[in-house]
Amino acid sequence: MKTKPRTRIPWWEPEMTGGELELVRGVIESNYLNDGDVTERFERAVAGRVGAKHAVAVTSGTTAIFLALVAAGVRAGDEVVVPDMTFIATANAVTLAGATTVLADVDERTLTLDPAAFERAITPRTSAVVPVHVSGRSADMVAIARVAKAHGIAVVEDAAEAFISRSGGRALGTIGLAGCLSFSPNKSITTGQGGIVLTDDDAVAGRLRALKDQGRPVRGTGGDDEHPTVGFNFKFTNLQAAIGLAQLTVLDTRLARQRKIYSIYAERLANVQGLRLPGFDLARGETPLWTDAVVERRDDLDRWLTDRAMGCRRFWFPIHTQAPYRRDDAEFPVATAVAPKALWLPSAFTITDDDVAAVCESIVSFLKA
Repeated sequence: MKTKPRTRIPWWEPEMTGGELELVRGVIESNYLNDGDVTERFERAVAGRVGAKHAVAVTSGTTAIFLALVAAGVRAGDEVVVPDMTFIATANAVTLAGATTVLADVDERTLTLDPAAFERAITPRTSAVVPVHVSGRSADMVAIARVAKAHGIAVVEDAAEAFISRSGGRALGTIGLAGCLSFSPNKSITTGQGGIVLTDDDAVAGRLRALKDQGRPVRGTGGDDEHPTVGFNFKFTNLQAAIGLAQLTVLDTRLARQRKIYSIYAERLANVQGLRLPGFDLARGETPLWTDAVVERRDDLDRWLTDRAMGCRRFWFPIHTQAPYRRDDAEFPVATAVAPKALWLPSAFTITDDDVAAVCESIVSFLKA
C-alpha cells in the first residue's frame, strides 16, 4: 500500500498545547463528563474574549447556526438568505431549521455577501440572513444590518472562521442578534468538534439553552423535569470544554502568528501579476484565519505547490452548484466567476516565516513560468 507523503508546509494543522491532558484528567476524575461546570467555564471564557453577554456551547458550528435561527424565530416556510460562497453547512443549517435557503451573490472584492444582492433576494417570507465572515474577513455588516433592519429581518452571523476577528471595534459574531463560532480541527482553537452561539439578548440565550437540552430551560435530572418547549440534544461536554480551555491559553500567540503569516504574503505578493489577495484590514482588527488568494490558473497553481510539498485548499464550489440547492449560474455571476479561481494558501500557525517565504517564491516562479 502506497503511503501518502506528509505535506512539508501544511495548509493547516491542529496542535495541542500540552495542557489538555491535565484538564481532561480532572473531568474524568470528577466522574461528570456531560455538559456541566467545565462547559460553563468555557462559555464564560469565550464570552469574555469577544465581549458578548451570553455564549451557549453546542455540538458544532452547524448546530450553532441552526439553533440561532430557531431561537431568532425562524420557522418552517420562512426564507433565509445565505451567500452563495460559503461552506455548505451554512445552507444546511437553514434546511435543518425547516426554512428555505435563498442564495445571494457575493462581493467580488471581499468574497462575502453582497448587501445589494441580499436586498434583491428579500421576499415577504424572508425572516433572517446569515452573513459569513470568510477566512476571518468581515462581511459588510453596516450595510447588511441596515437592510435587515429596514425589512425586519434577523441577522445571524456565521463567524465560524472569525473567532476574535473584529470590525468597527466589535468582535465578529457579536454584531447581529446572534453569532456562531466553530471549534473544528481547522480553526484557531479546537475542541475536536463543537461550536458556540453568541448573543446579548437574554430571551434568545434562554431559548438556546432550552433548544439544546430537550426543551429544559435549566439543567435537569433526566427524570421528573419540566419540558415547557420542544428541544433537542445538542449539548457540549465537559471533556470538550476542558480541551477548549487549554487551547484558549495560547490563542493570542496563534492569532498573532496568523496575522504575521498574512503580512508576509501581502508584502511579498503585493505586485505580482496574475494573483490577488482579497486581504484583511489588520489595523481595524480583522484577523485572518487563513490567507486566501484569487488566481487565474488556480488548479495549476495548486498542483504546482502540491508537487513542491506545499499544501493549499481550493475554495468551496458555489452553493448553487450543489445538488440540494441547484440554481442557474447566471443568477450568481460573481460567485460563478470567482470561486474557481480562489484558494487558501498555507496558513497554519505552525509554519515559519521561511516557509511562507518559500511558498511566495514558488508562486512567483509559477506565475512567471
